[in-house]
Amino acid sequence: MSVTGTPAVVSVSISSSLNSFRALKRYARGLTIAEFKCKLELVVGSPASCMELELYTPDDKFVMKLDRDEALLGSYPIDGGCRIHVIDRSGATLGEYEDVSRVEKFQISDAEYDKRADTARSFMKRSKLGQYNQEEMTKKEAELEQKLLEEKALAEAVSVGARCEVQAPGQPSKRGTVMYVGLTEFKPGYWIGIKYDEPLGKHDGSISGKRYFECQPKYGAFVKPQYVTVGDFPEEDYGLDDEM
Repeated sequence: MSVTGTPAVVSVSISSSLNSFRALKRYARGLTIAEFKCKLELVVGSPASCMELELYTPDDKFVMKLDRDEALLGSYPIDGGCRIHVIDRSGATLGEYEDVSRVEKFQISDAEYDKRADTARSFMKRSKLGQYNQEEMTKKEAELEQKLLEEKALAEAVSVGARCEVQAPGQPSKRGTVMYVGLTEFKPGYWIGIKYDEPLGKHDGSISGKRYFECQPKYGAFVKPQYVTVGDFPEEDYGLDDEM
């Protein structure tokens, strides 16, 4: 259960029935137990689908099992310094993942890996996590598409050559002239290229070798359409030429 003021990240000691060592790690309390198991694969070597988790106090007293894959890590009484013990049910033996010389080196094709049932990928598919949660992925795609449509509508209201004022979050307002409107190669979505009245920008109208418009160095910038207001904005004297 979540408590107001509880840190979002907790430091815990990780031990395993397959290893003799313990590892001190930090994890977000917002992880589900299923996601947490996937991260533990890299620490203890056990397949996520073959793990059982036990929680111990800092002085090694057993508390409870972490046995609900859909529950959040932070919903359990885990404090800094606690130990989480991983019990492997894959049939591997103690020390099997510690002696690197005993590990057979091989490569596997993506198609063959996809067929295996004891991998993080198969576990995520069964648990419908990340990219394998079709409903969540569809929702994100719809949100991105809606955001792009909104940006396009705002961008279409801005004309190249128009005077404008830019008010980005946490920055003072700046005035300039619109030099570019549209999609770019450096980042997704619609962008407005601005030539500021003073050297308050970041470049000369080109990014990563591609030129979008012409201006003096440090006079150019790209901003999102929602931060640009077009109108009768005369040039302002920022007094930058008076500075030494």
